[in-house]
Amino acid sequence: MNGEIRTPEVRLIGAEGEQIGIVSNREALQKAMDIGLDLVEIAPNANPPVCRIMDYKKYLFEVNKQKHAAKKKQRKSTVKEMSFRPNTDVGDYEVKLKKIIVFLEEGDKVKISLRYRGREMTHQELGLRLIEKLKGDLEPHGTIEQAPKLEGRQVMMLVGPKRK
Repeated sequence: MNGEIRTPEVRLIGAEGEQIGIVSNREALQKAMDIGLDLVEIAPNANPPVCRIMDYKKYLFEVNKQKHAAKKKQRKSTVKEMSFRPNTDVGDYEVKLKKIIVFLEEGDKVKISLRYRGREMTHQELGLRLIEKLKGDLEPHGTIEQAPKLEGRQVMMLVGPKRK
């Protein structure tokens, strides 16, 4: 930028984007100073290097503004967890189902776990029936990303939001 450019000749682009041509470094710097702007090297590897007359601080401000806008738009998806038991009652099931639907509509993934304790392991079909019912109820709201599988004393399933 400005006095840091060391090559004797540069290809100059004006403040409005017009091609001025190949001029000496001093002449390019003088033209930039006359307008009250900066001489910025755009393509240092070209032969001769390409420089442009611009307001460098305004350019940096615009770039930061664009980065900030892009960052504002992106959303990180988090994984929420909801746990059940094989003998979860109807009322509790409905409340948890509504909460899972809210999570999916907000764009979050939901990890559903069903934990067996004690002698409940002998009646695994109760838990699997509950998971199948849950899959059916969540189908309009989300997609199953990881099918239910038994890991030790726990059945895990991952549900993601439905793509629009």
